[in-house]
Amino acid sequence: MTDSVEEPARGGPFAWYQAANKKVRRVFWTCSVAWTLDAMDALVYQYLIPIVIAAFGISLAQAAAIASASYFASAVGGWMGGWLADKFGRVRILQITILWFSLFSFLSGFAQTYEQLLVLRVLQGLGFGAEWAVGAVLLGEIVARKDRGKAIGSVQSGVAVGSGLAALLAGPFVAMFPLELGWRVVFWVGLLPAILIFFVRRGDDDSEVFKKNKAQREAEKRSVTPLEIFRLKYLRVTALAALLAVGAQGAGYSVSSYLTTFLQNERGISASTAGIFVLLNSVGAFFGLITNAYFSDRFGRRMAFRLFGLGFIIATSIYLCAPLGSSAYLLIPAGIVQSFCQFGLYGSFGPYFTELFPTEIRASGQAFAYNFGRAVSGIFIQGVAIFAAGLALNVSMTVMGSIGVLCALVATVLLPETVGRDLNELDEKRA
Repeated sequence: MTDSVEEPARGGPFAWYQAANKKVRRVFWTCSVAWTLDAMDALVYQYLIPIVIAAFGISLAQAAAIASASYFASAVGGWMGGWLADKFGRVRILQITILWFSLFSFLSGFAQTYEQLLVLRVLQGLGFGAEWAVGAVLLGEIVARKDRGKAIGSVQSGVAVGSGLAALLAGPFVAMFPLELGWRVVFWVGLLPAILIFFVRRGDDDSEVFKKNKAQREAEKRSVTPLEIFRLKYLRVTALAALLAVGAQGAGYSVSSYLTTFLQNERGISASTAGIFVLLNSVGAFFGLITNAYFSDRFGRRMAFRLFGLGFIIATSIYLCAPLGSSAYLLIPAGIVQSFCQFGLYGSFGPYFTELFPTEIRASGQAFAYNFGRAVSGIFIQGVAIFAAGLALNVSMTVMGSIGVLCALVATVLLPETVGRDLNELDEKRA
């Protein structure tokens, strides 16, 4: 059973939160703020790409390689962090990963060469790869199952706030400083999430379903290795969850990684104004994630992925390829709709992955699948840069994004529907 045992109140969009106990609320806010600042730090580099190119005198492909390497590192770090969370507890590892990615975000601001920045962003990726997955598992295990999509989806909406903050930092904020200093100050802000480690309680805030499973494993003197998720009985779910994560994130990063570059180079908009446009896009992103959170609890996880995926293809094609020129009156609403679909596509990752994997491999399975998607999305990021050498940037972004959505849709056909699944019953079936 979950830790949030009260029946949710009726009548309001936040009834689930009103019915939750103090533990659920504390974990919810810790995970929400951590994910917001995590997303801010991950996305701010993408928005800073034009400035990083100028500061270090590197090519677009080299700048994209840093983002790709960071996402690859997040796959390794996320997988290991998830396994450690299954072994030692969700809260302890959540604290460690928050501290880790905050520290290396801060240190990135001191890089003196391209190679140093590459190494520091790789180390940062090792930490932030596990933070979201471990937090989503923790919250998913303690909140009422009928509210799992709404709770974790609300946490996921922090990526929209983080995107807005990243746009502010990479646009108007960085413009306040000289070129050499501005991007450094932005990375130094990445130390802020470290204060969150004091708001969750090691042991006390771990879920009952995890404690029960851990006690059972200890009584049986049975250990779980990081490779457990690749055992034959789990391999199909692991592979398809990873494909879903590859497709959805590859689609999104094909656009977000080059959005400010597109607005500046192809729409003729200044860096600071492009930052404001991206900031306004985050309004659509926020509502897309919240809409998905409620939609998936009502109509199912797979349907949510499918509708938002199709919406992404249509909205992205219009935003990037329609003759909108540099008109704010056209670009801003088109960008808001595109972001609604793009970020809404991510909204069901947390509840869906929590319900796909049994407790003893839940964190490692979820962290691997999600972060494998992050890592392989580096291929999509690099693919846009490669195609852009012969095609227009907007066409390259649209093509790679559409390929990503098609991958995600294939995965939803082959995976089961899980909405409202009882996690204890899942453990009993897999025993």
